[in-house]
Amino acid sequence: MVIPMQERNAMPPPIRCALGAGLLALCGLLAACAGSPERPVPADAQAAPVLERVVMLMRHGVRPPTKPQVAPEGMADREWPTWSTGFGELTQHGYDAVRLVGAWDRTHWAARGLIPADGCPSPDTVAVAASAKSRTQDTARALLEGLAPGCGIAVAFPASADEDFEFHPLETGYMRVEPDQAVHAVAALAPPGGMDAEVQARAALFAQLNQALGCCAPPLCKAWGVPAGCDLSQMPAGIVRNEDDRPDVGDPFGLASTISQTFLLEYLEGMPMQDVAWGRLDRDGIEALLEFHSIKFRYEGRAPYVAARAASPLAARMLAAVEDGPPLTVLVGHDTNIADLGGLLDLHWTVPGYPRDDPPPGGALGFEVLSDARGERFVRAFYRSQTMDQVRELQPLSDANAPAYVSLPIPGCAQPCRLDDFAALVRGKLVAPVAAAAR
Repeated sequence: MVIPMQERNAMPPPIRCALGAGLLALCGLLAACAGSPERPVPADAQAAPVLERVVMLMRHGVRPPTKPQVAPEGMADREWPTWSTGFGELTQHGYDAVRLVGAWDRTHWAARGLIPADGCPSPDTVAVAASAKSRTQDTARALLEGLAPGCGIAVAFPASADEDFEFHPLETGYMRVEPDQAVHAVAALAPPGGMDAEVQARAALFAQLNQALGCCAPPLCKAWGVPAGCDLSQMPAGIVRNEDDRPDVGDPFGLASTISQTFLLEYLEGMPMQDVAWGRLDRDGIEALLEFHSIKFRYEGRAPYVAARAASPLAARMLAAVEDGPPLTVLVGHDTNIADLGGLLDLHWTVPGYPRDDPPPGGALGFEVLSDARGERFVRAFYRSQTMDQVRELQPLSDANAPAYVSLPIPGCAQPCRLDDFAALVRGKLVAPVAAAAR
């Protein structure tokens, strides 16, 4: 059947596309007919883009729990494993794992022309900074030992916790939240039925966590005088208002997050499986329980009102580096920093073996700055992280065994995301610090 040209032109675009002259024409017009949101790329700009800069925000490596009491007394039926280093400090195993990913970073960035493949980068090529916590500073040094061994690149960090305005802006008073407004913003993220509904939806996960803890065996609970109180799902659930800080997710999710993260750290540290969750969880079970960690950060870091205040200082520093920094900038902080930045820019990622938006130890949220043949610059977001077993087994990394490296869409910035548009997007979300705490 032949359709007259006049009738064909009157048809909707998708139908006209399907009635093209042949398969090659259809393939060539597919993106246009589908209404793709991507901007057309001029013919003279279709050559492979050149990588000019990378700016990363990285979580520290593997550490023990930050305090001796992981869970309330009596909630676990056995003693928690001992660690080789102090509470909250980077372990040697954690150091070695970060060094391995640093070596991979060097190879990866060198292959893309960002830094030289051999020898020491020039002093103005790489900038590394960390928070006031020793575990982040040690992580930065481990990264540099893999990235640029023996090159003497310094790690910048605040002189004291009181001056850690960028990595801990709420704790230092550099940024402030209005408590009632913050609670309202966080509570708005909850489903119908509030946090009780969140608990009910995860009844199977709580049961799995209780079993790992050896919790709620009736004779033990009775002997300890903890009737049903060692069942985390029976704890009152709700968003907790804090006068001088962001709201927190409270119990039971706060405890479940801390406990499940401790099980993960035991696994990543390479402890024998009989010592990881006392031998009651396999790797898949650990992965499943990490959803609690992701839930915690969804409520504590992704409400726009809170994220804007918690992430603005680091986001402003990263934007400055994106616009006019050295080829490579690495900021080493905490999972909270990454969650806050993800909340500010509505970025989402999934590392194999981890739930959505969970920041693994040693992982990094970052931005590439690329330029095309016409000299126009644009920004691409990414997440880079080792897998659980790459860290646990201290696996050397290579093209054949690479860490996860995932490109992320940047909501609110049409693709390809031009540098000017990205800068305007970020600046539109920043909140100024309070004057009294400003440096």
